[in-house]
Amino acid sequence: MEEKRKEQETPVTMPMLALRGLVLFPNMVLHFEVGREKSMSALNQAMKNDQKIFLVAQKDVKVEDPGEKDLFRVGVVAKIRQILKAQGSTLRVLVEGDYRAKMLRLNDAGNYLEATVESYPLKTPRYPRTALCDALMRTVKDMFEEYCYLTPKMPREMIVNALSSEDPVYLGEYITANIPLNVEEKQRILEESVIVKRLETLAGILENENNILSLEKDIYDKVKDQIDQNQRDYFLREQMRVISEELGETDNPIEEADEYMAKIDKLALPEESDQKLRQEVERLSRVPGNSQEAAVIRTYLDTCIELPWNTATKEKADVARAKRILDADHYGLAKVKERILELVAVRKLAPDIKGQIICLVGPPGVGKTSVAKSIARALGRNYTRISLGGVRDESDIRGHRKTYVGSMPGRIINALKLAGSKNPLILLDEIDKLGNDFRGDPSSALLEVLDSEQNSAFRDHYIEIPFDLSDVLFVTTANNLDAIPDPLRDRMEVIELSSYTREEKFQIAKKYLTPKQAKRHGLSARTFKLTDDAIYALTDFYTREAGVRTLERTVASLCRKAAKQIVAGEHKKVTISGKNITEYLGPHKFRPEMVEPKNEIGLVNGLAWTSVGGEMLQIEVAILDGSGKVELTGQLGDVMKESAHAAISYIRSRAASLHIEPDFYKTKDIHIHIPEGAIPKDGPSAGVTMCTAVASALSGAPVRYDVAMTGEITLRGRVLPIGGLKEKTMAAYRAGIKTVVIPKENEPDLAEIDPVVASHIQFVPADQIDTVLKTALISAYESRCVPPELAAAPRVKAGEISAPQEAITQ
Repeated sequence: MEEKRKEQETPVTMPMLALRGLVLFPNMVLHFEVGREKSMSALNQAMKNDQKIFLVAQKDVKVEDPGEKDLFRVGVVAKIRQILKAQGSTLRVLVEGDYRAKMLRLNDAGNYLEATVESYPLKTPRYPRTALCDALMRTVKDMFEEYCYLTPKMPREMIVNALSSEDPVYLGEYITANIPLNVEEKQRILEESVIVKRLETLAGILENENNILSLEKDIYDKVKDQIDQNQRDYFLREQMRVISEELGETDNPIEEADEYMAKIDKLALPEESDQKLRQEVERLSRVPGNSQEAAVIRTYLDTCIELPWNTATKEKADVARAKRILDADHYGLAKVKERILELVAVRKLAPDIKGQIICLVGPPGVGKTSVAKSIARALGRNYTRISLGGVRDESDIRGHRKTYVGSMPGRIINALKLAGSKNPLILLDEIDKLGNDFRGDPSSALLEVLDSEQNSAFRDHYIEIPFDLSDVLFVTTANNLDAIPDPLRDRMEVIELSSYTREEKFQIAKKYLTPKQAKRHGLSARTFKLTDDAIYALTDFYTREAGVRTLERTVASLCRKAAKQIVAGEHKKVTISGKNITEYLGPHKFRPEMVEPKNEIGLVNGLAWTSVGGEMLQIEVAILDGSGKVELTGQLGDVMKESAHAAISYIRSRAASLHIEPDFYKTKDIHIHIPEGAIPKDGPSAGVTMCTAVASALSGAPVRYDVAMTGEITLRGRVLPIGGLKEKTMAAYRAGIKTVVIPKENEPDLAEIDPVVASHIQFVPADQIDTVLKTALISAYESRCVPPELAAAPRVKAGEISAPQEAITQ
C-alpha cells in the first residue's frame, strides 16, 4: 500500500491512449474499441510493463493524430483488465480506473504515445462532511431520480447504486460516468478537485438535462397524439373509400379531399384561414362528387389555393439601377423620376414601409401606364394591370358572395393570382372613370384596398378569408383629378405628368418611338431613316396632342409605307425628310398654332386647360348699337357665362376711370363669342380675358397680340388664382406668346414651369384687373385710360421675385 502511494506521488512515464468521446473516472470500468496504430502500440507496451496506461480524452474527436494541444491535461491512470480482438483490425479493451492524474508532458516514443504524469488527488476537507455537502447530495439524487423517470431505459441496478450511495465522491463520479453527457461536461467534473463544487456542477448539468428531456417528452406526446389522430382518420377514410367502390361511385371524394388537405398543409396559413379551408374540404368529402355543390366547393378551393399566400419576389432597391431603367424607358419626366428614385431609396433603408400609393395624373399618351411598368421593373416586382374604366359594380372590386350563381372573386384577388406573388405592383388604370349605380359604389370599395391601415386583412366577398395587401405597391392613373372622389384622393400621393413640349416630343420620337416601330416593322438603320426635320414636321403639322400616342401611330404609318416600297423593289433604303414627308402623309393637317402678329380691338388671347393639355382660347367681343343686350355664343358653360356678366358689371363700375361712356349698358349691345362653337367650354379662368376684351371693344383700344392671360375676376376687380398653369403656359409658348398675365397668388407655381417655357416667356403677376389692362392694352390707351396712380406692371421670369413681394418658395 505504501509503495502504491509513493508511486502516485512520484511523476512516472507510461504509455498513453487518447480517448475519443469518452471520459474514464477512477474506480470505474470502461469498455471501448481501439483502432489507431499508435493506440494499439501503447496497449502492447503497457501489457509488457505493469498493465498501467494513462487514458485522457481528446478535445476534437475528428483529429486522427492528436498532439499535446489536442488533449485535456487531466485524465485517469487505468489498469488493463482484458484485451479482445474484434472484427477487422480493431481491439476491444476492458480497463478499470485507478487514480486521477495530470499530464506534465507528452512524449512521442515513435510508434506510440507516452506521457509523464503525476497524481492529481481530490482536495479532501479536514473536517467532517458539512450540511451543504449533504444538501447537494440530496439535490443530485432528486434530480437523478427525475432524470431516470424521464429516461425509462435506465438500468435498475444503476439507479439503486446511485440512490443508495452516501459517498459524495462516488455519487458524483458514478452518475457522471453512467449518463450520456458530452465530453466537455464530463471532463469539467473530472477536473474539479473540490467535492462540493463538483456536486454543484453536476446538479446544474442534471437540471439542464431534465428541462430538455421534459420538452422532448411533451413534443413526443403531441406528435404521438397527432399520429394517432391521423391513423384514425386514415382508417375511416379507407372505410369510406371501400364503401364508395362497393356502391359503384366512379369519383372518389376521399382521395380528392386528401389531395386538397395536402395542398392546404403546404400553404401554412394562419389558423383562421386554415380552419376555413379545411371545413370546406370536409364538406366536399361529404357531398356526391358529381353534384353542383361539389363543383362550387372545388372552384372555391382551387381559387384560394392558387393565391400567392407566401410567395414573394425579392425586391431590388438599387437607386443607380432604377435610374438607368427609368432613363432608358422614358425621356424627360424629371419630377416623376425623382419621386420614384426617392421611393427606391426609402425601400432600401426601410424595406417594411407600408402605405405608399402613387397617383399619376396627366393627359392621355404622356406615359402614365409605361411609367408604372418601369417602376415595377426597377423594383424587381411582378406587374399586373386593372382597368377601372366604366366599373360600376362594387362586386368587381370585392367579389361576389358564393351564394350567387356564377360568383367569382374581385379584380384585386384576380390580379394577385395573375401576378403570382403577394408583393406585386398593381396598376389601377383610369381611376377617375369609376362609376356607380344601384349595385354599389366601387370607389367606396377601393377605400379599404388603398388604406394601409385596413388592407392588411382585406376580405374579398368570394374567398371570405383575410388576405394581406400591405406588401402590394399600388399605382393609379387618372386624366382628371377632379373626377376622383375626395376620400379616395386623400389616400393617394398625386404626381402630375404634364403635356410634352415640342422638343420633348422630338427627343421621344427620335430616341424611342422610331427605333421601336422600325424594329416592329422589320426595318433597320440601313433600310429606313427618319430625319430630324421630318420628326419636327410630324409634331408641328400632323399631330396635335398632349402626349405622343398619335405621334407613334404616325411613325408606324411611315414605317409601313417604307416597308411596302422596299418589298416592292422601289427602294433599297427609304429616307423620309421634311421635304418629302407630304408624299407619304399627304398635305399638312394642322397649321402652326401661332397668333397673328396684329393688334386688334376686342380680340384677346386666353389660356384654357383641357384633359389633353393646355390650349389657346381667343375671345372676341363686338359692340353694336342697341338697347344693352348681352349675347354669349360659343357653347359656354354656366361658369363662363357668370364670368362674362361679372366682367361687364366691373366695367360699368369703372366706366369713368376707363373713359367709357357711362350709359353704354343702355345704348350698346355686347356680343361675346368664342370660336369653335361646336366644342363646349367651361371653367373658372376666363374672367380677366373677357373683361379685357370688353374693355378694349368699348374703348376702341387695341390689344397686344403677343399677350395672353388667365385668371378669374370678382366684381371689385380682384384677380383670383387658377389651376393648370403649367399646361396653359406651354400652350402659350407653342403659340409664340411673349407675355403671360397670371394671378398673383399663382406666382409660386412658376417654380414648376418647364425651363424651355420659362426662358421664352415673361410673366406678369396681377392681383387687380387694372394691372391686366395696363399690360394687355397698347401704350396709347394706357396713357389715356388707366388711372395715373397705378404703377407699371412688373414683368418677371419664372422663378424670379417681383418686388416688393416676398421670395417664392422653390
